[in-house]
Amino acid sequence: MTKANTSRFEVAPELINPRASEGAKRLMRYLCSIYGKRMLTGQQIGVVSTPEFDMIHRVTGKYPAVGGFDFMNYSPSRVERGAECRDTDLAIEWWNRGGIVTFCWHWNAPKDLIDLPPDRTWGSGFYTKATTFDVQRAMTDQGSEEYRLLIRDIDAISDQLKRLQDEGVPVLWRPLHEASGGWFWWGAKGPEPCIALWKLMYERMTHVHGLNNLIWVWNGQHKDWYPGDAYVDIIGEDIYPPAQDYGSQAERFRMAESYTDARKIIALTENGVVPDPDRMLADDCPWAWNCTWYGSFVFTGEGDERVYSEEYTDAEQLVKTYTHPFTVTLDELPNLKD
Repeated sequence: MTKANTSRFEVAPELINPRASEGAKRLMRYLCSIYGKRMLTGQQIGVVSTPEFDMIHRVTGKYPAVGGFDFMNYSPSRVERGAECRDTDLAIEWWNRGGIVTFCWHWNAPKDLIDLPPDRTWGSGFYTKATTFDVQRAMTDQGSEEYRLLIRDIDAISDQLKRLQDEGVPVLWRPLHEASGGWFWWGAKGPEPCIALWKLMYERMTHVHGLNNLIWVWNGQHKDWYPGDAYVDIIGEDIYPPAQDYGSQAERFRMAESYTDARKIIALTENGVVPDPDRMLADDCPWAWNCTWYGSFVFTGEGDERVYSEEYTDAEQLVKTYTHPFTVTLDELPNLKD
């Protein structure tokens, strides 16, 4: 196995929140200790249940080290329309199994949902095309209803993060993802209001709600959207290459490194195809973890009829990744609780 240039990936295990919990500090120390040397395997779950984890185990005999969850259905504009969510409970269960937890938030717009089928319904309300919510107005007028509703929503998700904190769960927290693409409403008005929203969320969650269990993973995917080193612990990239393209995605890794002159851990926070560990090592771009997206990226069929899907990552490649000496699976994680 070719080894990465580890000296280049020496990152100080310091968090932007000076009051970070011991659990968050412990997780960050672990991430820094393996960065450049090992990659954590990871998998996002779908809605309600976790068939992806079991499917990976069926194929490889291993479980991923990182479990990916989503606060989407805790968004107030979804809850008021009947949405339900168990991701907080599932994340606590995953932590108690010894896994690492990461959360994103497909934040349904707080108001002004278009509600037109087939693809602009309230259920797609995190997409720019499905709402007229104006994040720029919200961030420039703190007396506006838009701003008040942003605070309401941040507070609602903070309640879920408090539940995780009470259970001792450190969270790789990845809000406002893929902002520079513009397809989500938080990125629809350009960098300035999105950066302001990121800072508002950090300040409110940290100083009002006392959430000290968070490791802040910024996933804006463009240098102009970077909120500054004081607001970012880890940088993430989401990459969906063509099916069965097992390349290292070195160009995107280098791009992520260029967002700041500071040394930050770089992670593959979403992927479709699972990259080849040997190619990552050969190209000197050892992603800290990967998090394969859910559903058809992993399986086809429903219920007992589910089978592993080889459309994006064939079974042989998946087994190679999960049994490779460079990668870390659930059974190889240290005790991160104490």
